[in-house]
Formats: sequence, C-alpha cells, structure tokens
Amino acid sequence: MTRVLPAGREEDAGREEDAVREKGAGRGERSARGQRAGRGARGKRAERSARGKRARRGERAGRGKRAEEAGTAVRLRAWWTPYLFLAPGLLMVVLFSLWPFVNTVILSLTDSQILRGGSFVGFDNYTRAFADPDFWTAAANSVLYLAVVVPCLVLLPLALAVLVRTKVPGIGFFRSAFYTPVIASAVVVGLIWQWVLRSDGLVNTVFRKLSIVSEPVPFLTDSTMLLVSAMIVTVWKGLGYYMVFYLAALGNVPASLYEAAALDGAGAVRRFFSITVPQVKPMMLLVGTLSAISALRVFTEIYILGGESGGPGGGARTLPFLIRQVGLGFSGETGYASALSILLFLLTLVFSLLGRRLSKGDES
Repeated sequence: MTRVLPAGREEDAGREEDAVREKGAGRGERSARGQRAGRGARGKRAERSARGKRARRGERAGRGKRAEEAGTAVRLRAWWTPYLFLAPGLLMVVLFSLWPFVNTVILSLTDSQILRGGSFVGFDNYTRAFADPDFWTAAANSVLYLAVVVPCLVLLPLALAVLVRTKVPGIGFFRSAFYTPVIASAVVVGLIWQWVLRSDGLVNTVFRKLSIVSEPVPFLTDSTMLLVSAMIVTVWKGLGYYMVFYLAALGNVPASLYEAAALDGAGAVRRFFSITVPQVKPMMLLVGTLSAISALRVFTEIYILGGESGGPGGGARTLPFLIRQVGLGFSGETGYASALSILLFLLTLVFSLLGRRLSKGDES
C-alpha cells in the first residue's frame, strides 16, 4: 500500500530532493571545472617543457657554434703568434748577452786590436795568458779576494740579520742605516773610503793622535794593504744587501722551534747553531754563490782606491782590472783581452757549478 504523507511533509520531502539534486549538480560542475583546470595545468606544463626543450636545443646549438668559431680561431692562429710576445725580450737577450759572448769567443781566437782587424791565431792568446806573470798575479788576487770576502759576506750578514730581528725600540733606524751603503754608488763609496784611508785621512790621523803609530799606515800605497782595504770596502757595502736575504729566510723559520729549544734549556748560542744555521743553510749557499761571482768581478774598489795602475806596480790588480788594462787604449789588444775574459768566465763558472753542487747535496 502506498503511504500517503501529509501535505506539509510532502513539501519538505520535495525540498530535500531538490537540495540533493542541486548538491549533485554542484559536485558535477566542480568536478568538471577541476577536470578542465587539470587539463589546463597539464597543457601549461607541456608548453613549459616544450619551451625548455627548445631553449636547451638553442643553447646547445649556440655552444656548438661558439666552439666551432673558437676552433676556427685556433686553426687560423699561426704557430709563431706566441713568439711575437717573446720577441722584444729575446731580441734584447740576443743583442746584449748572446751575441757579445759569441763575439768575445771569436775575438779570443784572433790577434785583433782596437784600430785594426785581426787574423785567426787559434789558441795562441790562451797560451800567452798561461805564460804571462801578470795573468797569474791577477788570477791569484781574484781568488784571494774571493777566499776572504765570501766567508765574511756569508756569516756577517747572517749575524746582522739575527740582531736586527730583535724587537727593541729604534731597531728600524739601524736596519735602514745598515742598508744605506747598498743604495750608494760604488764610486761614491770608494771615494769616501779613499778619504778615510789615505795617509792624511781620518784613520791615520786618529792613529797618530792616539800614538798608536808613528808613521801613516800605507793602506793605499802598499799592494797587500790596498787589496785588504778593497776587501773591507766590498764587505762593508755588501752587508746590508745580503742581510735582506737572511731576513727573508729567517722569517720562514717556525717560532715554535725556538720556543721548544728554550724550554729544553738551550741558550742563544745553541739555538743559533742548532736551529738558525740549519734552517737558513740553503740561503747561505745562495749568498755564497752570489758573493763569489761578485768577488771575481771586482773592479771599482781597486780602481778608485789604487788608481789606474792597480796599486804600486799593479800588484793589486784583479782579472777584470787586467782585462781593462790590456783591452783599452789605441794599442789595446782586444784579442788577448777577449781570451782573458773567457778565462775569467770559466773561473766564474767553476765556482758557480761548485755552489750548485753543494746546494744539491744539501737538498738531498
């Protein structure tokens, strides 16, 4: 049997059915809108992906084009292009170092002079040098100069560097004072020492006033004393220069080594010989090599203190001094002077190789 509802309830039931239908229609509409939004988002993602792919393809194509252009530029660049940048320096080396050396070797095999060309004489100039007593005197003076000056310039600047590293007030002034002779001209330094060492100079005046000597000390008029005076000038001028070398080396020595040695009871002298000297030994070898080369090339000190003759009878002449005497003047023998120059070069090369050998032995 069909249940009959009252009129009011029928209306309520109708409204409920309408509400349900409206909710269902709303859900369907929202679902449709969600589906359309999803399809739109997927479309946008697909579009962005397509754009990204196109951008990547374009970027790869651009890189490939740039690489191709770079490869073309490299292929077009000639093999001699880098040498264009080296050419100025190489030209200077060839003109002012290599060619003069080669020319000196060639001249040493001739009997050429300043005002005339020479003919080939082979090794006659070298034979003459070995038979020349002036050559042996000059060579002995050069080697003696090296034997005295090099130890002084290896040890004294090291001691000076250790002293000026001490942190005391005013130490900067002493550093500058010790370095001042380095920046002074060698000629000026020689003239100052000539005034100090001459017979009526400062040193002899003080000695006579103090009754130390009755006659002036012949610093500049005796060959041996002249050579010693020149050595003093060389050492005095080189102290500040090599002091800077040692200051750089001492700056690399770890402070912890000195602290550990002090805790173990090592004194200043023990720390110097056990820590400082071993740590700066490579620098000592370098300073020894450089000072040896400079000692073999000494000329200005002898010339300023002893004059053009190189002391009484030329007894204080070194090899560079003898080369100048032989090669200059209207009768200058450029061939013989060139042979002496090659012998000086070989002597310098021997001491340079010796220093290199000692340096390699220390490293090993």
